[in-house]
Amino acid sequence: MQESKSNSPYGKIKFTSIDEYHSLQTPEIQEKLNELRAIINEVAKDCTETISYNMPAFKFKKVLIYYAINKNHIGFYPTSQPIITFEEELKPYKTSKGAIQFPLDITLPKELIQRIVKFRMEMEK
Repeated sequence: MQESKSNSPYGKIKFTSIDEYHSLQTPEIQEKLNELRAIINEVAKDCTETISYNMPAFKFKKVLIYYAINKNHIGFYPTSQPIITFEEELKPYKTSKGAIQFPLDITLPKELIQRIVKFRMEMEK
């Protein structure tokens, strides 16, 4: 971790790896974040893990997806097109133009997340 002059959600912490990002969470949250990371990595074998905008991100030519922990949910940021494309399947979740909120008290929708990641990879080929 490095000191940052920006107003990140973690004060002056600037993360240098996804492991660092996860390490500052409670064990329960770490478990949920590690599960999401594994779900993404199963289909994003050609992607590189990185930190971008001080959030975990997966890059394939450019950043495809970001995620971030929030008070009551994990924010999943796949850009706007997947949210439009998967609109029906995303109805159980709160969404905005470029974000999906997965509540912390539910099971992550593994297959849906993987289809979104694959869709983003296809968009960048």
